[in-house]
Amino acid sequence: MFIRELEGFNACRGGIVSIGNFDGVHRGHQLMIQTLVHQARCEDLPAIVFTFDPHPIQLLRPEHAPPELMGIEERAAILKSLGVDCVIAYPTNRALLNLSAEEFFQQVLCDQLQAKGLVEGPNFYFGKNRAGDVKLLQTLCENAGMSFKVVEPSLCDTQMISSSEVRKAIQAGDVVLAEKMLGRPYRIKGTVVHGAERGRKLGFPTANLSQVATLLPADGVYCGFGIVGGQRYPAAVHIGANPTFHNSETKVEVHLIGFSKEIYDQTLEVELIERLRGTQTFSDAEALKTQLAIDVDSAKKQLKQWNATPD
Repeated sequence: MFIRELEGFNACRGGIVSIGNFDGVHRGHQLMIQTLVHQARCEDLPAIVFTFDPHPIQLLRPEHAPPELMGIEERAAILKSLGVDCVIAYPTNRALLNLSAEEFFQQVLCDQLQAKGLVEGPNFYFGKNRAGDVKLLQTLCENAGMSFKVVEPSLCDTQMISSSEVRKAIQAGDVVLAEKMLGRPYRIKGTVVHGAERGRKLGFPTANLSQVATLLPADGVYCGFGIVGGQRYPAAVHIGANPTFHNSETKVEVHLIGFSKEIYDQTLEVELIERLRGTQTFSDAEALKTQLAIDVDSAKKQLKQWNATPD
């Protein structure tokens, strides 16, 4: 169940709760959710995730709000696939953000959610100005007769996994590291629109994506998979400007290898597997065409391990 309001939804009350933004639902989040679901099943209670939409920072300091790793619907779908019974995307407003830690605990967790227990990470903060921490939360839970469990952070090598670290990897173009932290390839999606059709004229037609609402990785050429109409196709993906044609606008251009159908106005998702090179300026269209052939060949080789490239 995915809801934005609590009224009338008794299934989202009286359970074990985890609170957070869960952007990306990375491996650290996944461990917390596993603990949440296990605790809920042991007590025969619903496992509930309480998240915020929009992210509180978008109201408090919009100029510092980071791009999302995924939309709220995708987040909810992954959380539900992990066993969560109810995802609450609570409408964030000033009244909510002005609640003190104690007021948030009483009004939201006790009065509205009627929570029986909480599962959080060690770096959890709540209430106005993030004044509440896990130490205060443990005291409040004890006083209210709720169970409380802290899940230790997950590591990637020696680095603690967090949404911020995932963003750093993606912004650096290191989608391999991002995949290690997420536990799956990083995805972007958008609507296919008409472009200048330069790729088609060069023999490498591309699907041009618009309305990509999530974080774009560093400019360059990537290999990955395009997902359209429920089907998955190997792809070479260019993200960035087209300096060869004196175009400075950032674009997402997806060449679906071995695919020739028209998919204008359809939604295309792209899994980014590895960055092949950075953006380059070529002397002319013929030089670019030569490089595109190399890029597609490199993409095929890198994707062979996934057993999805054409012969």
